Amino acid sequence: MVRLPDRSGTRSAHRRPGGPRARRGVDHARAVHRRHTRAGAARTGGRPDPAEPKRTGRLRSALTGRSVAGQVFLLQVVIVLLLVVAAVVSLYLQARHDSTQEARRRSVAVAEAFANAPGTREALSSPHPTAILQPRAEAARKATGVDFIVVMNTDGIRYTHPKPNRIGKKFVGTIAPALAGKTVVEEINGTIGRLDQAVVPVKAPDGKVVGLVSAGVTTRNIGGAANHQLPLVLLTAAVALALATGGTALVSRRLLRQTHGLGPHEMTRMYEHHDAVLHAVREGVLIATGEGRLLLANDEAHRLLDLPEDAEGRHVLELGLPADTADLLASGRVATDEVHLVKDRLLAVNQRPTDVQGGPPGSVATLRDSTELRALSGRAEAARERLEMLYDAGVGIGTSLDVTRTAQELAELAVPRFADFATVDLFDAVLGGGQPEAVTPLRRTAVSGIREDAPLYPVGRQLRFVDTSPQARSLRFEQAVLEPDLDLAPGWHAQDLERTAQVVDYGIHSLITVPLRAGSSVLGVVSFWRSEKPEPFDTEELALAEELVARAAVSIDNARRYTREHSMAVTLQRSLLPRRLPEQSALDIAYRYLPAQAGVGGDWFDVLPLSGARVALVVGDVVGHGLHAAATMGRLRTAVHNFSALDLPPDELVALLDELVARIDQDEAAHDGSAPVTGATCLYAIYDPVSRTCTVARAGHPPPALVRPDGSVTFPDVPAGPPLGLGGLPFETAELTLEEGSRLVLYTDGLVEDRDRDIDEGLDMLRGALERAGKSPEETCRSVLETQLPSKPSDDVALIVARTRALPADRVAEWDVPPDPAAVAGVRAALNRHLEQWGLDELAFSSELILSELVTNAIRYGADPIHVRVLFDRTLICEVFDSSSTSPHLRYAAMTDEGGRGLFLVAQLAERWGTRYTPAGKVIWAEQPLP
Repeated sequence: MVRLPDRSGTRSAHRRPGGPRARRGVDHARAVHRRHTRAGAARTGGRPDPAEPKRTGRLRSALTGRSVAGQVFLLQVVIVLLLVVAAVVSLYLQARHDSTQEARRRSVAVAEAFANAPGTREALSSPHPTAILQPRAEAARKATGVDFIVVMNTDGIRYTHPKPNRIGKKFVGTIAPALAGKTVVEEINGTIGRLDQAVVPVKAPDGKVVGLVSAGVTTRNIGGAANHQLPLVLLTAAVALALATGGTALVSRRLLRQTHGLGPHEMTRMYEHHDAVLHAVREGVLIATGEGRLLLANDEAHRLLDLPEDAEGRHVLELGLPADTADLLASGRVATDEVHLVKDRLLAVNQRPTDVQGGPPGSVATLRDSTELRALSGRAEAARERLEMLYDAGVGIGTSLDVTRTAQELAELAVPRFADFATVDLFDAVLGGGQPEAVTPLRRTAVSGIREDAPLYPVGRQLRFVDTSPQARSLRFEQAVLEPDLDLAPGWHAQDLERTAQVVDYGIHSLITVPLRAGSSVLGVVSFWRSEKPEPFDTEELALAEELVARAAVSIDNARRYTREHSMAVTLQRSLLPRRLPEQSALDIAYRYLPAQAGVGGDWFDVLPLSGARVALVVGDVVGHGLHAAATMGRLRTAVHNFSALDLPPDELVALLDELVARIDQDEAAHDGSAPVTGATCLYAIYDPVSRTCTVARAGHPPPALVRPDGSVTFPDVPAGPPLGLGGLPFETAELTLEEGSRLVLYTDGLVEDRDRDIDEGLDMLRGALERAGKSPEETCRSVLETQLPSKPSDDVALIVARTRALPADRVAEWDVPPDPAAVAGVRAALNRHLEQWGLDELAFSSELILSELVTNAIRYGADPIHVRVLFDRTLICEVFDSSSTSPHLRYAAMTDEGGRGLFLVAQLAERWGTRYTPAGKVIWAEQPLP
C-alpha cells in the first residue's frame, strides 16, 4: 500500500507500488500537506502549529463541501430535513384523517343509538313528535359531543334541530339509501356549515322504515384535534431535526478525520493503481496484454495455477498450464464460469477484455476453486430434488377421496423421479372402506412404470406373499426392507420362481418395500423397483421411500375412512328414500333423484295419498353431506308421513315440522353440542282432483314451477317462509287452480343453483327447459336434467313432475241433509241409485250401513249444515261434512250400553276411516275397496 498522510500501511513484502501514476498521487498529497503547513505558520507569526493545518483544512473542507465528508454532511442534512418535513406533513394529515373518521363513526353510532332508543319509534307516530323528540335530541347531542341530532320523517321534514327555527324544514342531505334501510355517511354544506353527517333509518318491527335520524360534526370541530396537535408535532420535528443534524455532524467529523480532508478526485488518484487488494481476495486474478503476456497475477492465482516466481512478463503459453486453460488466457475471449481441470482442481474461469471503455488492450481473468463446491452442489441438488418430491407428494397425493386413485397418484409420483417402477398393494378390506386385517389377501391396486411391458403382477391381481418375501417381512415387522440385488435374494425368488426370473431378466435389479402404516393400522405395502440406473438403492433412498409412503398413507387412510362413511351414508339414504310411489289416480308422476358427485346429501321427496282422493307432494332439503344429513332427512321424512296422517293443511303441517326441527336442535345441543340443522327446507303441496285446486306452503324452499296445458311456464307466487327450525314467523299458503293436464314441477336447489350460477339464472334456464320439454312427466324430467344438470354436480338434485288429472263429475255424488233422523232413509236410497249406476251393487249393504252411521252421528252430535259426498275413485269414499269441530272416537261399548257401536261397525266394514278438519267444520270419511 502507498503510505497516506497521517496513516501508516505497507503492502505485501514482495510487491512494489506500480506505475508513475501512483507516485504522482503521493507527490500530490505531500504538496497539499506542505501548503497547509505554510498557511498555518503565517497565521501564528512564523511559528507553525502542528495541529493548526489539520484543523483549518478539515473545517474548510467541511464548510465548502469539496471534501467527501463535507458532501456527505450536506447530503445527510438535506435528507434528514426532507424526512422531517415529510413526517410532519404525514402526521398532520393522518391526525386530521383520524379525526374525520372518528367523527363519522361517532355520528353513525349516535344516530343509530338514538334511532334504536326506546320511545323514538313511538314518538314518530305520536301527534306532536317535536315536543317529545327535541329535548331528547338536544340532551343526547350535548352528552355525545356531536354538533347536531336531527330526527325527520320519511319525507325529510325535520322534527328536531339545534336551531329551533330550522324545525319543520327540509333536511339537507341524501336520504334515499336510508329509506331503503341502509346507513348513509356523507360530507355536505349544511345549515350550520361544512359538516360530516350520518343518516340511519328508524324501522318498525316488520322492517318498514318509519323515520330517519341524522347526526354529525362540523368540519371545523373535526380539524380542531389536528390543529391542537400541530405545535407538539412541530416541536417534536424540530428536536428530531436537531438531533439528526448533530448526529450527522458527528458522523461527518469522523469521516473527515478518517479521510484526512481529501476530496473525491484526490482519493481516486491516490488509490487508482493500488493492487494490494488483489493479493487478499480468495479468487485468483490474472491480467494479460493483448499479445498474451502476463502483466499481473495475485497470490491466489499463483497458488491455484502453481505459477513460477518469474511468471509476470512471460507469455501465458510458456507457463506450463494445461492446453485448454492456456489457450483461453492467451485468446482474451469472453468466458463465464468455464470449468477447467488444472492438476487436481476444478477451476471456474471468468474472463473479460480490458479495452471495452477505452482501456489498454488485454484481458483480466478471475479463477475460483470449485472442486468442493461442485461436490457440495451435487449433494445439495440431490437433497433439493428429494425435498421437492416430498413437497409434491403432499400436494399431489390425496387430491380425491378415492382409495384407488390415491394409490395411483403415489405410484405415478415415484416414477421416474425415484424409481423405474412402483406398485401399491392394499388389503381388500381397505378398498371397501373397512378395517385392514393381516389374514386377508392383498390386491394390486396401482402400478406405474417407465414402460408397460414389465413382468410385474397386473392391477387387480389378488396376492398372498410368502413369509420370506420382502413384502411379507415389511408387513410383519412394519418396517421398510431394502433388497439391493434381487438376483441374490432367495427370499424374494421364493414368491414365484418363474415370474421372479422374468423380472430379473427384464433388468429390474433392486427393490425397496415399505409398509403403508396409518396410526396402528397397516393398510398394505408399496414396492419401488429399479432397472435403468445401475446403482442399487441405498440407505438414504430407503429413508426417502419411508417418508414418501408415510405421507401417502395418511391420504389413503383418509380416503378409506371417507369410503366407509360414504357407503354407510348411501345405504342409509337409500333405505330412507321411497322405494316406489304409492298408487293414486290424481296425478301422473315421474321423478329423479341424483346424488352429488362427492358425498351423500339430505335431499328427499315423497308422494302421500290423502283422504278424499287427494294427494300430497313433498320435497325437502337438508343442507350438508354425510351421515348426519342423511339421518336428519330420514327423521324429517318420517315426521311428514306421521303429520300427513292427521290431514292437516300445508301451513299447519310445515309449522309442526318447524317445531320438530327446533326440538331436534335443542336436544342435540344439550347432549353432545352438535351443530343445528341449519338450512333445512321443505315444500308441501296438496292436490284435490275433485276441485282441481292445489294448496302449497314452503319453508325456505325454491318455488314450484307450473307448466300449463298450452306449454306456458310460470312460477306461482307462494309465500316463502323461513327455513325449518328458525321459528318466529307463521307460514302461509297459496291456493292454485290447475287445469287438467297441467304439470306441477317440484325440485331442490341443487337443480337451479351452484357455484357457477345464481338461482335467478338457474330459474331462467329451468323455464326454458320446461318450455321445450314434451308433455309427459318422463319427457319433462329428461329434458330438465339434460339442460340443468352440471357435469359435476356439487349438490343433490331431487325432481318431481306431476301431471294433474280431474275426477269426472259423473263419479261424484253430493247431497245436503236436513238435521232430521228421518232424512237418513232418503240418503240411503240416493246412494243405492248411484251405486247401481256405477256398477257397485256389491257394496250397497256395507255402504248403506257406513253412510247411515256417519249421517246419524252428524245429525245427533254435529251442527248444521250437513253435507254428504260420495266419490268413485280407486276406492269408494263416503264423506259427511258438518260444522261441528267435535271429532268422534272409537270405543268399545259394554254389554249394557245402548249405543257406541256405530263407529266400531264403520271401522270393521271400511278399509280406512278418519276425520279431517276444514275452516267450516270437519269431515268424517270412510274408504271401501272396490270389488
